[in-house]
Amino acid sequence: MLLEKDTASRVNARRTDVFDIFNFKYFIGPNPYLNTAAYVFDFGQTGVSEPLPVEDFVAVIGDRYPHLKERTYETHAHLFAQTVVEVSKLDMDLHFSHCSVRPCPKDCMTIAVQSLHARTSRAAVFAAWDWFEAITQDRKFWIEDQIEVIQGVFRQSVYGGPTVYALLKTADDMGIPTFYLWDEGLMQYGYGKKQVRGIATTFDGDSHIDSDFTTQKDDCKAFLNTMGFPVPQGRIVYTVDEALNAAEQIGYPVAVKPVVGHKGIGVTADVRDAEELEHAFDRALAAIAPEQTARIIVEQSIAGNDYRLLCVNGRFVAATERRPASVTGDGESTIQELIDRENRTAARLDSPTSPMGKIKSDDAMRLYLEEQGLSLESVLERDRTIFLRKVANLSSGGLSIDATRLIHPDNIILAQDIAQHFRLTCLGIDVVTRDLAQSWKDGNFGILEINAAPGIFMHLKPAIGESVDVPSHILKTFFVSGSDARIPIISVNHITVQDLQEVIDHILLQHPDWIIGAVCREAVFINRSQKNLHQDYNTNIQNLLRHPKLDLLIAEYPDDILSTDGMFYFGSNLVILNNPTETETLLARDVFDHSTVVTKKQETISIQRKGLIEQYQLGEHEPFSRVYLKEISTIL
Repeated sequence: MLLEKDTASRVNARRTDVFDIFNFKYFIGPNPYLNTAAYVFDFGQTGVSEPLPVEDFVAVIGDRYPHLKERTYETHAHLFAQTVVEVSKLDMDLHFSHCSVRPCPKDCMTIAVQSLHARTSRAAVFAAWDWFEAITQDRKFWIEDQIEVIQGVFRQSVYGGPTVYALLKTADDMGIPTFYLWDEGLMQYGYGKKQVRGIATTFDGDSHIDSDFTTQKDDCKAFLNTMGFPVPQGRIVYTVDEALNAAEQIGYPVAVKPVVGHKGIGVTADVRDAEELEHAFDRALAAIAPEQTARIIVEQSIAGNDYRLLCVNGRFVAATERRPASVTGDGESTIQELIDRENRTAARLDSPTSPMGKIKSDDAMRLYLEEQGLSLESVLERDRTIFLRKVANLSSGGLSIDATRLIHPDNIILAQDIAQHFRLTCLGIDVVTRDLAQSWKDGNFGILEINAAPGIFMHLKPAIGESVDVPSHILKTFFVSGSDARIPIISVNHITVQDLQEVIDHILLQHPDWIIGAVCREAVFINRSQKNLHQDYNTNIQNLLRHPKLDLLIAEYPDDILSTDGMFYFGSNLVILNNPTETETLLARDVFDHSTVVTKKQETISIQRKGLIEQYQLGEHEPFSRVYLKEISTIL
């Protein structure tokens, strides 16, 4: 059990609480507690009463997380730490697994849990605390409701989008360092000259001209037509009368959509008469931004299924069929009740990692139900299945089905031929056909549009079928492995400005064309040019690592900065420790197999590399710099 307190005390605890949590701290990276970003806090007893035995908490919490029953726990704090880790996964399989528990001088325990977003982690800690107190008081507690609220907090963060999170998780698995550039609104993958920056599936090497061109659906379709690719014939119109005239000339059914658009917003397919067309025109018009010209496409509506073909770096990687949201009757429930029931299923959690979103009710749905002689109050016959809208929009509750293994080789070549004409990392090609396993050359195949920055989660986690690891395909376009995303880093616990300049000069003598970033408590340098020193120490590190031409980083991390702020990065190629404190030795904790650690304790020198240790005494009047300057050559 926890260390006992001589007197009762509270910081954040309520009058009846048995436990208290306080002294919250967020570390952006490796710190004295964990080698990852972490949320750290103290956990103790208030002294109001003795807590229940640990086993009683395990019995309740283990019903929700059965694998926790398989472990043993030294204290309530150890169980609390593991509970926070599980809650932090938010029922979305977030990649959190690390925690630590250690005694602190205040008769309590300091807990550290792996974190990505401080506000989300704090909410998870408080939810676990409320759960512990409810167990103590034998009250019902619905942790599921708490998790649903926290999911919303995470989703509103910069990491909460399904595409962004999928790329982040894959980068973590591959050992690719990532961090968010708040002022630019970009995610950076890799350090210095190895970096790539991007928003979701758009990256800094992509052509913004090509990206903009894909939004110009009329021009893009005309280009595809000149290449001999199968595109539906259509016209651009500005008024509903022009739309009606175009539909008469093309022949019903038609599809209606804004010229500039994305994600299927304002798109209506299979429009079969003038009344439907007027409604479709209004929806397309409503999707156009006020500052843009009201241009709308009316084109042939090809019968068949809706597919997204995804190419990465000009190569086909995945195909997904998208079906509109549907419900199946039971002979008793209304369509609205069937929708509500479906929206409560686990597959429709509408979280960044759920395969399907909530079914959304709107005017387009109601209109389509009317066309079928139905309304939201209609009761469907048992086993009758109806589609709720014409457009297979996943954001409105559509169904995704993996079709990667079904696609005909001719259709793969078609997709790649299109993608090769665009300087875009990712390209989504929306097509309609009755059967993707048949060649487009056989007819009944149309390219609806192409999309820069396509979403990838439908391929990674389809509602039906096998997963395609699209994030790996994307990141391997830039990095074969995590080491390809890194530049050499030298970490030291103490260094003077003069010694730092000496290290810079030593490296420049061997690599005069390099750009070297260096920071210590007193100064920031790029080569020998001194730059502004930001008051937040880790901001200086970030500013250097975001430098797109940086070849090498040298960073001082003394005890006080490690204890209060932690490190910005993980992993050093060379660590130089000069009579380190216990906290400063964590610099040697986070190294790679090929890294070198040079340690001076009094006059004893220890050099550790590849599992071997060399030790000797520093010569009389021999400067320590002579030792570590020699070792720098091992990482250059």
